[in-house]
Amino acid sequence: MSDNLDDLRPKSLADFQGQGDLKKELDIILSSAKLRKKMPDHILFSGPPGLGKTTLSYLIANELNLPIITTTAPSFSKPGDIAAILTSISAPSILFIDEIHALAPQTEELLYPAMEDGFIDLIVGEGVKARSIRLDLQPFVLIGATTKYGNLSAPLRDRFGYHGRLKLYSDTEISKIIERSSSLLNIKIDEKAAHSIALRSRGTPRIANRWLRRVRDWAEVKSIETIDSAHAESALDEFGVDKIGLDDFGREI
Repeated sequence: MSDNLDDLRPKSLADFQGQGDLKKELDIILSSAKLRKKMPDHILFSGPPGLGKTTLSYLIANELNLPIITTTAPSFSKPGDIAAILTSISAPSILFIDEIHALAPQTEELLYPAMEDGFIDLIVGEGVKARSIRLDLQPFVLIGATTKYGNLSAPLRDRFGYHGRLKLYSDTEISKIIERSSSLLNIKIDEKAAHSIALRSRGTPRIANRWLRRVRDWAEVKSIETIDSAHAESALDEFGVDKIGLDDFGREI
């Protein structure tokens, strides 16, 4: 069984654990869009790393049966980079931009008419020969993700029709995620062991899945078939993960 993160991502909103209020709101927005046969508003997700912003973006694409294009704001060195992506969209799509707070002002300004009116204006040529060309775009939903909500400019923030903030997960929610991941990874683990890992996961699914893999590695070396709570705690202790979920590097930070 692959350890690829994509293999652990839920395939539908119903399978997505936690974030109950946000899921209900998204379900309403997406169901309404499907009933109206229209694209939903642009969506902004904010919150700490590892809580599922990227996963939710893929789920939205699945729910709407749309292709998804993923990129990150720091990868844009000039406004033309985002223009190239927008003009390459050949059918209605989801465009996911991670760390969207890092967009340069000129790139943001190019996005405004694209988000609101479905076109971009490009300047062709230089000097007296320069002229503006308007290009119509395929319908798209921009999903922005940010770990620094306060760094977003107000004009960009206001162009998103829905703002969803992801919160840290409860230990119970993390336990359920660990149980699901262990099943997908073919790891035999009991409920108490899942809870022991959850207690050291700092409310973050990404961290929980990382610790689960290390517990799996430890158990395989020890020839342990079914992982219990004592095994999980011994494994994490051996990897230097303390009771609040920090390893050596985390404690240094």
